[in-house]
Amino acid sequence: MPSNVSIGNYGSGPQNVATGDGPQNNNNAGGVQINSGSFSGWLVNPFLGQGKAETLQVENQSEFSTSSQGQPRHREGFQVAVICALALEYDAVSLLFDQFWDEDDEPYGRAQGDTNIYTTGKIGNHNVVLALLPSIGTAAGAGVAASFRSSYSGLKTAFLVGVCGGVPSTGQDEVLLGDVVISKTVVQYSLGRQYPGAFVAKDTVGDNLGRPSKNIRTLITSFETERGRRRLRQKAGQYLKDLQRTALEEGHRHSYQYPGVAEDKLFAATYVHKHRELQACSCSCSEEKDSFCDEAAHASCTELGCNEEQLVPRRRLETKRNMDPDRVQCPEILIGGVASGDTVMKSGEHRDRIAKERNVIAFEMEGAGVWDEVPCIVVKGVCDYADSHKSKMWQPFAAATAAAVLKAILVQYPVTDLPSSHPSFAATAGSSS
Repeated sequence: MPSNVSIGNYGSGPQNVATGDGPQNNNNAGGVQINSGSFSGWLVNPFLGQGKAETLQVENQSEFSTSSQGQPRHREGFQVAVICALALEYDAVSLLFDQFWDEDDEPYGRAQGDTNIYTTGKIGNHNVVLALLPSIGTAAGAGVAASFRSSYSGLKTAFLVGVCGGVPSTGQDEVLLGDVVISKTVVQYSLGRQYPGAFVAKDTVGDNLGRPSKNIRTLITSFETERGRRRLRQKAGQYLKDLQRTALEEGHRHSYQYPGVAEDKLFAATYVHKHRELQACSCSCSEEKDSFCDEAAHASCTELGCNEEQLVPRRRLETKRNMDPDRVQCPEILIGGVASGDTVMKSGEHRDRIAKERNVIAFEMEGAGVWDEVPCIVVKGVCDYADSHKSKMWQPFAAATAAAVLKAILVQYPVTDLPSSHPSFAATAGSSS
């Protein structure tokens, strides 16, 4: 039996005390006591008032666990944090909460000096605390993660969820817009020295981010198996449909719908997004390969007349053209290194060079900051190809696929038990009648 656990029955009458091989009646005050030993099953207390009975389920554990978590009494009861950099990312994650603990008020508060605004609730079996960064970048990520630590000292894992730029590949791991990247490592690629002829990234042990915790490494490894990735993808597909349906029912600004195969365009890395006609702008970017034009940077490919003969053919994209709507939008799961820095990557040639040098499959801007403060997994949907043709068209859908994969991860991620003496949970097995 679980040791030293007392569950009140809120009635009067004798107690049932299980000692050794079977229950015994003890004619003292009201309550049910369960003493030492090991037990799994149901205990029935038939001595609740006038013939009333109470049935209590007891887990086969030495102490009550959080495997079926209720609402925590204190902030220390939260073990999972989710951080988003953009409002549309935050909204996408919020759509997949199973329950909110702060629907009517804010029950938990925050530590002195913490400026974060938190949303608390439950996803799967996990109590989750969600926060939105005040701005993008590594510094913002580090600041929010540090404040998380001060207010929520029981955190085990943080998930950085949102959108990223993907590194295209024409090999076996072909990347399409809407696919989701899960970080195996985070590389701070923008930290280094700029010389006259080149930028040299710092790559000494002291300059680089530490390796993931053992807990994170074990989790990521499970998703690298064929079975693990297949289960993750199947669950994510279902949660994506749930998210889209709820967004429509609640009238969200973004519907998070799949933009369509025809809108997934990858241009050759050397084909730059710029004006095509002479004298189209004051900087004459059409005449010079490397000339930057702010006007062109804010124009669409249609407006600039980008030549679609420069599009890179991809086998997965062609296969998707014949799929039904549910299958075509289901994201592929990609696991690998993620490049993080304060630079928005908008160059196909620089993207490919850094990806090859640092062995990364995506670019984003907050992971390096969060990583140093709390054990972190980056889960981000590919919304562009980190080149000069990038646009925001795919951001809502990519945010939705990332949120769906997050929930699929949490559903499979075991809850770490808390001891029965932990202050964060109240005994709620019985109720008055």
